[in-house]
Amino acid sequence: MLLRIATAAVLIPIVVALVWFGPPALLAALACVVAILALFEFFDIGDKVGLRAFKKWTYFGTALIFYSQYSVGLGETRSFTGGVSVVRNAVGGVLSLDAAFLIFIFGCVALGLATRRPLLEVLPALAISAAGILFIALPFSYIVRVNEIEPVGRQLILFTLVLIWAGDMLAYFIGKSVGRLKMAPALSPKKTWEGAFANVVASALVAIAFARWMQIDTLTLIGIAVAANIAGQAGDLIESAYKRGASVKDSGALLPGHGGMLDRIDSLILAAPVVWILYQWLQGAMVTV
Repeated sequence: MLLRIATAAVLIPIVVALVWFGPPALLAALACVVAILALFEFFDIGDKVGLRAFKKWTYFGTALIFYSQYSVGLGETRSFTGGVSVVRNAVGGVLSLDAAFLIFIFGCVALGLATRRPLLEVLPALAISAAGILFIALPFSYIVRVNEIEPVGRQLILFTLVLIWAGDMLAYFIGKSVGRLKMAPALSPKKTWEGAFANVVASALVAIAFARWMQIDTLTLIGIAVAANIAGQAGDLIESAYKRGASVKDSGALLPGHGGMLDRIDSLILAAPVVWILYQWLQGAMVTV
């Protein structure tokens, strides 16, 4: 626990400073690096169960996805009354998410046809490569899209990070002290329903604290926080399923006391897209009303 706290004490201020002061391009690039490190660990887990991915191509596909998400912000959109929107300062080099996916897919097809691996390995390689893109790279890339939401993007990223951190801490202490009902014993024997409920409560409290600072309706932010927290807990459990299936305790050893990068961002992977889509939907609904 002391090692875990020490690592967090070093990393949290760095992450907060990068989110608050770093330019969007730097944030997107660093998020891409984090995703690739998580994929490296994910594929190491896959290797242990005989699933050998097309790793380098998947890393390249991940970079394309993050660039695509970032490039959406290269054109500035301004909305006016009457439902009129004007796009200005549009520049070349914009890559759509559709194009990024198609490039990745056709590259996988080419690798599947040209590989010297035994044919028996082609389908597993395609499967785990696609799984890495769909279950890690794509959802985590929405952290870049959250950052592009004006004028509260940076605040929303900090909100997402804090609700995950606060939820994890309260869930740990409540689960350890009063937790009795096992939540998913086959996946994570130490997780309890009491801890899961405390996790959700902590995220709601974070929303209340952030609502005034962000000047957002409190109930709206609580709804986003609770949904993102539940998605984050699902992300934590599915990563436990990966590890249990491969009989490993941690995805890696990159972060002392925390395990690997995938262990650290497993909740954030699914929380980020939930925050992105629900903020726009709920805020849009309130403006319409």
